[in-house]
Amino acid sequence: MNSRWTSRGARTTRRQTLAALAALTAGGAVGVAGITGIAGCGAGHSRGAAAEPARASEPGAAEPFTSAVGDKRALLLQIMAHPDDDLYFMNPDAEHVLRSGVPVVCVYVTAGEARGINHQAGTPIPHADKAAYSASRHQGLRQAYAQMMGLNQFAPWQRSVLRLPGGVTAETNTLANGARSARLIFLNLAMLSDGGVRIPALWNTPGTVMRTLLATDSPVAHPSSYGHQTLVDVLAGIMDRYRPTLIHTLDPDPDFQVHDVLHPKDNDQPGCSDHRDHTPVALFTWKAIAQWVAAATQRDKHAPRFTTTAFRGYYNQRWPHNLPPAVLAQKARAIKSYGGAPDWDCGNAAGCGDYSQGGVRPLRNRKGWIRSTHYRYPASLPAPTTDAQGRLVAYGVLGTQAVRWRETGPGSGRFGAPQGLGGGPLAPALAAVRDSAGRQVLFALRFAALAGQGAGDLREIVVLEQRRPDGPFRAWTGLGTPETDPEHGRRVGCPAAVATPDGRVHLFVRTADKGLATRVRDAKGHWGPWQRLGGAEIQDGLTALLDAEGQVHVLAPGRDTVHHWAQEWAGGPVALRPPSGLPRPGGDQLGAAVAPDGTLELIYRTPTATVPTVHGETSLTVRHFEGYGAIAAHTVAEPSGRREAKTLLLVGRDLGGEVQVQYGTGPDAKPLRSPGHLTPVGAPALLADDGHQGVCVVGLSPDATPWIWRPRPTSRA
Repeated sequence: MNSRWTSRGARTTRRQTLAALAALTAGGAVGVAGITGIAGCGAGHSRGAAAEPARASEPGAAEPFTSAVGDKRALLLQIMAHPDDDLYFMNPDAEHVLRSGVPVVCVYVTAGEARGINHQAGTPIPHADKAAYSASRHQGLRQAYAQMMGLNQFAPWQRSVLRLPGGVTAETNTLANGARSARLIFLNLAMLSDGGVRIPALWNTPGTVMRTLLATDSPVAHPSSYGHQTLVDVLAGIMDRYRPTLIHTLDPDPDFQVHDVLHPKDNDQPGCSDHRDHTPVALFTWKAIAQWVAAATQRDKHAPRFTTTAFRGYYNQRWPHNLPPAVLAQKARAIKSYGGAPDWDCGNAAGCGDYSQGGVRPLRNRKGWIRSTHYRYPASLPAPTTDAQGRLVAYGVLGTQAVRWRETGPGSGRFGAPQGLGGGPLAPALAAVRDSAGRQVLFALRFAALAGQGAGDLREIVVLEQRRPDGPFRAWTGLGTPETDPEHGRRVGCPAAVATPDGRVHLFVRTADKGLATRVRDAKGHWGPWQRLGGAEIQDGLTALLDAEGQVHVLAPGRDTVHHWAQEWAGGPVALRPPSGLPRPGGDQLGAAVAPDGTLELIYRTPTATVPTVHGETSLTVRHFEGYGAIAAHTVAEPSGRREAKTLLLVGRDLGGEVQVQYGTGPDAKPLRSPGHLTPVGAPALLADDGHQGVCVVGLSPDATPWIWRPRPTSRA
């Protein structure tokens, strides 16, 4: 590889905590005055500098969780704007969770009726019938979920009426196949309600009311009306009824997007990378989550245990595709069942699917939505480390607050109950480092204000620092963002951090214009100002690490190649390096490790590739490590046990979504499959600590409990 990669170059009360959470769901914004929030990206941006965001709660104010030890109850709740958002943007994750035996509840907020024309290419255009088109899309979903559960796609479902808060009703469909079960809930708000009202106005404009559309042959007899708070109450009520341990949402803060002759607007909002309905539905979901957490904690005296994953939407069209052929084919099978065809004998008179999505049309669509699955908050969680006793410690986000899990004893392989650290409501991304004094420093992205109805929507980076090694934490501190405009601040990415031997801690985030910014804590604990480091067109999911000489490197996948920032000398400024010239990555977080000779080795998959490539002094394809998604890497002792011999250890997901590791990259190296067929939420994390734990893989299950895997190679890789 080119030489550029070498090493040279006051304690609050429970009541105060609940009041703070409840304030986030009220009509006014927390700590915000005169800010105009918008659901979309195109117009009406907030003007002026952001108001001082509300301080996050102290760790002493964190709510307790029910002990997760032995509790394997799990349920996935997905909340979408339209029928098929789950199939296009949340799969393959949703199908992998469903096939693992976790019940799935899907909520579709709008009727998805569009113009009411269900047209199959090459046939005459039918007359518009919004009620029938909505019913046909419902049938398509029943076909898709039956197929994903291993049943005949025309399996009969039980259909009934679900009564929800505010006196509204919705259709619900249920189906089971052994341990696999699915429930579909159709709220069916008309995409274009009376008076031309659309769902962005329901989020942003006080007094807006929307009506539901009755789908053909629905068991729901009468339409319902929704105001802003009605939808929040309904979503929070569904959460409380089904008690999910994993929630899938859409993207509440999609990237800005230039639309021109090379990047036509298509279905996006003006100036934005997503549909105008996706964004407010995601915002409603996050607001409902905050309301549910506050109410459930007050009632039950402990916080509900769940984790959340947010998925990018039409963003997939603008960036490299990241699903290999086998995973894409699985995703396409479900969408083919959803799309159906007019000649199918499905038993639904209104129609047998969304015909524009049938057959191979999604695979041929130039927009390519089907060909990627991207997370809004890409990070490996939980973030593992060790304590002074040699126990594994992991930090993550649970129930919207930061938590810490400790191993019950050194090497026990079991975590105890989570300890709440507060800070919420947090996005599901957290970075954890240990500074040169041995103190833990945590970084998170916080929903500082989430109100809608013309009030402000603010995001901020927050930090939590230990007072002393293995000691108590200080209060959460807000670090703001590198953006002065609140609408730009909403587009700031997930924090990544690295601690250096000189006592500094370097924090990095992606900016709204898709470059890199940093803020540095000096050896005395003082934070400097935000600084922009340049660069452009990088995807979120930063990789930050030190090389053999203690110099900081930051790596990010870009549209064109790998982007690289680094110090020229230890303690010097981090600066953008010249173009790397490496092959274009598929967009997932990059794996990186320091080779025994001091150079950096990068590992990632190119777009649609099944196997990754290691880029070091030479480039090497890893033949047997087939899978998709992010890869973590570390240089460890070879399985032979000779400490002087080092090899590269890889961790990621296989083609079925389960965890695998591999020692070495040679032609004879083979991956080890995880025991118990571990299906992680997001990307698993890797800890390689020769002093205490050896090699540990840590991940979070759909039941919102962490697991530990210490892979033991049986032969030399």
